[in-house]
Amino acid sequence: MDKFDQLIINTLRKDARQSLSNIADAVNLSRSAVTQRIKRLEQSGVIRGYQVLLSESQKEGVSAYFEIQHKCLHCVDIIQVFQTIPEIVTCQGITGDMDLLVYVQASSMRRLHEIREFIDEQSDIVKIKTHVVLSEWINNQA
Repeated sequence: MDKFDQLIINTLRKDARQSLSNIADAVNLSRSAVTQRIKRLEQSGVIRGYQVLLSESQKEGVSAYFEIQHKCLHCVDIIQVFQTIPEIVTCQGITGDMDLLVYVQASSMRRLHEIREFIDEQSDIVKIKTHVVLSEWINNQA
């Protein structure tokens, strides 16, 4: 990736739905050059989807999974807590010792810690276990 690819990515991060003409103006390249570069970034897997999902090495911030055990009769009874946190991407009921698996994408380790502390402070939460994502090798959801 060169400086133009990085400029294109930064422009798309601000607004992934803007026109190619706007992107071309922002990065000082022709529309056709921007089109080719975006296509190459998509084919190489750097841009992984319509929402401009970047490969893990290009992401800023931190991702983690929380394994959560609660004392509610049903998992659905605790879900409203997680719906108030915009950084939570998914929340799934699981089998085993823990009840829920929550995937979080936070802007910083500090913010991840704040989210974890907020969840842990809830009276119905019995246990929370954090797994920080270090690398992502396969993601077929894009």
